[in-house]
Amino acid sequence: MASIAVAQLYQRSFAARPHSTLALTGGVLNALGDVVAQVYQNVDATRRRRSDKVYAYDVTRTMRFFCFGVAMSPLIGRWNTFLERRFPLRALNSNRVLLRPLLKRVACDQLIVAPLGLVAFLGSMSIMEGRNLAQTQEKFRDLYSTALIANWKVWPAAQLVNFRFMPLPYRVPFQSTCGVFWTLYLSVINSVEDARQDHEPRATANPPPPI
Repeated sequence: MASIAVAQLYQRSFAARPHSTLALTGGVLNALGDVVAQVYQNVDATRRRRSDKVYAYDVTRTMRFFCFGVAMSPLIGRWNTFLERRFPLRALNSNRVLLRPLLKRVACDQLIVAPLGLVAFLGSMSIMEGRNLAQTQEKFRDLYSTALIANWKVWPAAQLVNFRFMPLPYRVPFQSTCGVFWTLYLSVINSVEDARQDHEPRATANPPPPI
């Protein structure tokens, strides 16, 4: 019963304020992914070091993920609306689902939005973390191709289910819910890269020429 009540509340909120509803939902679920990632990393670090040291939880890091989810979720909602209109799944006067437009939706999503979304993630995280241009470029070199390949191993199947079975208002929440585990992955690789950069001499955006 509680889940039905939550779904009804979400539906009413989406009908009245779709963009703010998607923003809040995406922000909360994105933050949840980072919470899970931090708990996992702290438990794993404690186990590896065999110590009772308690690692401080990084609230600012979670807020960065919340802000990214708030900014991106309404854009993803508009993208889903575009795909819904551009590639209708049912032929005129028929309830039969067509496979070709479904595959076109997934292909467009993974070939256009997935690469751009990863650029937005790495770029925005670098800005919010106060990284300079050289560090941002280094982050892209270290993480972008690896994360994009990992994305293509996971998200096509998830989006196939999403576009086929989920009503339009629930596609972003479904994607964000699946994305809790994806955010965990992004959070871990991003934090590992941050730790590596923080332990190196701070790079400059325009390093001096060699002598």
